[in-house]
Amino acid sequence: MDASTPSLPPLLQVLIAALLAVGGLFALVGAIGLLRFPDFYMRLHAPTKATTLGVGGVLVASMVLSWTRGEPGVHELLITLFLFVTAPVSANLLAQAALHGRVPSRAPPPPDQPQD
Repeated sequence: MDASTPSLPPLLQVLIAALLAVGGLFALVGAIGLLRFPDFYMRLHAPTKATTLGVGGVLVASMVLSWTRGEPGVHELLITLFLFVTAPVSANLLAQAALHGRVPSRAPPPPDQPQD
Protein backbone atom coordinates (compact mmCIF):
# COMPACT_ATOMS: atom_id res chain seq x y z
CA MET A 1 0.00 0.00 0.00
CA ASP A 2 1.29 3.42 -0.93
CA ALA A 3 1.93 5.91 1.87
CA SER A 4 -0.23 8.50 0.11
CA THR A 5 -3.26 6.16 0.00
CA PRO A 6 -5.37 6.62 3.14
CA SER A 7 -6.58 3.53 4.95
CA LEU A 8 -10.29 2.87 5.41
CA PRO A 9 -11.74 2.89 8.91
CA PRO A 10 -12.29 -0.63 10.27
CA LEU A 11 -16.07 -0.20 10.38
CA LEU A 12 -16.18 0.59 6.66
CA GLN A 13 -13.89 -2.33 5.92
CA VAL A 14 -16.26 -4.66 7.79
CA LEU A 15 -19.30 -3.17 6.01
CA ILE A 16 -17.75 -3.58 2.56
CA ALA A 17 -16.54 -7.10 3.35
CA ALA A 18 -20.00 -8.07 4.64
CA LEU A 19 -21.70 -6.68 1.52
CA LEU A 20 -19.26 -8.60 -0.69
CA ALA A 21 -19.78 -11.80 1.31
CA VAL A 22 -23.58 -11.52 1.22
CA GLY A 23 -23.50 -10.69 -2.49
CA GLY A 24 -21.24 -13.65 -3.17
CA LEU A 25 -23.48 -15.93 -1.11
CA PHE A 26 -26.59 -14.88 -3.04
CA ALA A 27 -24.75 -15.37 -6.36
CA LEU A 28 -23.64 -18.84 -5.22
CA VAL A 29 -27.19 -19.78 -4.20
CA GLY A 30 -28.46 -18.57 -7.58
CA ALA A 31 -25.87 -20.63 -9.44
CA ILE A 32 -26.64 -23.74 -7.39
CA GLY A 33 -30.36 -23.24 -8.00
CA LEU A 34 -29.75 -22.92 -11.71
CA LEU A 35 -27.94 -26.26 -11.69
CA ARG A 36 -30.22 -28.16 -9.32
CA PHE A 37 -33.78 -27.16 -10.22
CA PRO A 38 -35.46 -29.74 -12.46
CA ASP A 39 -37.27 -27.70 -15.10
CA PHE A 40 -37.14 -24.40 -16.98
CA TYR A 41 -39.69 -22.53 -14.90
CA MET A 42 -38.00 -23.38 -11.61
CA ARG A 43 -34.57 -22.58 -13.04
CA LEU A 44 -35.85 -19.19 -14.10
CA HIS A 45 -36.22 -18.09 -10.48
CA ALA A 46 -32.62 -18.73 -9.44
CA PRO A 47 -30.79 -16.23 -11.67
CA THR A 48 -33.54 -13.61 -11.60
CA LYS A 49 -33.94 -13.52 -7.84
CA ALA A 50 -30.83 -14.69 -6.01
CA THR A 51 -28.19 -13.70 -8.53
CA THR A 52 -29.74 -10.26 -8.97
CA LEU A 53 -29.43 -9.74 -5.21
CA GLY A 54 -25.87 -11.06 -5.34
CA VAL A 55 -24.77 -8.62 -8.01
CA GLY A 56 -26.68 -5.90 -6.18
CA GLY A 57 -24.72 -6.60 -3.00
CA VAL A 58 -21.40 -6.39 -4.82
CA LEU A 59 -22.45 -3.14 -6.50
CA VAL A 60 -23.54 -1.61 -3.19
CA ALA A 61 -20.15 -2.55 -1.72
CA SER A 62 -18.46 -0.87 -4.68
CA MET A 63 -20.67 2.19 -4.20
CA VAL A 64 -19.71 2.45 -0.52
CA LEU A 65 -16.04 2.23 -1.47
CA SER A 66 -16.51 4.96 -4.07
CA TRP A 67 -18.18 7.20 -1.49
CA THR A 68 -15.25 6.76 0.89
CA ARG A 69 -12.94 7.99 -1.87
CA GLY A 70 -15.10 11.06 -2.43
CA GLU A 71 -16.55 9.84 -5.73
CA PRO A 72 -20.33 9.88 -6.26
CA GLY A 73 -20.63 6.22 -7.36
CA VAL A 74 -22.94 7.08 -10.26
CA HIS A 75 -21.69 4.16 -12.38
CA GLU A 76 -22.61 1.62 -9.73
CA LEU A 77 -25.97 3.26 -9.15
CA LEU A 78 -26.82 3.13 -12.87
CA ILE A 79 -25.72 -0.51 -13.16
CA THR A 80 -27.88 -1.41 -10.16
CA LEU A 81 -30.85 0.47 -11.58
CA PHE A 82 -30.56 -1.20 -14.98
CA LEU A 83 -30.08 -4.62 -13.39
CA PHE A 84 -33.14 -4.35 -11.15
CA VAL A 85 -35.26 -3.09 -14.07
CA THR A 86 -34.11 -5.52 -16.77
CA ALA A 87 -33.90 -8.78 -14.79
CA PRO A 88 -37.64 -9.06 -14.02
CA VAL A 89 -38.60 -7.94 -17.52
CA SER A 90 -36.34 -10.51 -19.17
CA ALA A 91 -37.58 -13.25 -16.82
CA ASN A 92 -41.17 -12.37 -17.65
CA LEU A 93 -40.46 -12.49 -21.39
CA LEU A 94 -38.67 -15.83 -21.06
CA ALA A 95 -41.58 -17.28 -19.07
CA GLN A 96 -44.10 -16.02 -21.64
CA ALA A 97 -42.05 -17.52 -24.47
CA ALA A 98 -41.88 -20.85 -22.62
CA LEU A 99 -45.63 -20.82 -22.02
CA HIS A 100 -46.24 -20.00 -25.67
CA GLY A 101 -43.91 -22.81 -26.71
CA ARG A 102 -45.68 -25.18 -24.29
CA VAL A 103 -42.51 -26.05 -22.38
CA PRO A 104 -43.53 -28.75 -19.86
CA SER A 105 -43.28 -28.18 -16.12
CA ARG A 106 -42.69 -30.71 -13.35
CA ALA A 107 -44.67 -28.68 -10.83
CA PRO A 108 -47.95 -30.25 -9.73
CA PRO A 109 -51.11 -28.55 -10.96
CA PRO A 110 -52.75 -26.17 -8.50
CA PRO A 111 -55.62 -27.55 -6.43
CA ASP A 112 -59.18 -26.81 -7.50
CA GLN A 113 -60.59 -23.68 -5.95
CA PRO A 114 -63.92 -24.07 -4.12
CA GLN A 115 -66.82 -22.22 -5.73
CA ASP A 116 -68.54 -19.61 -3.58
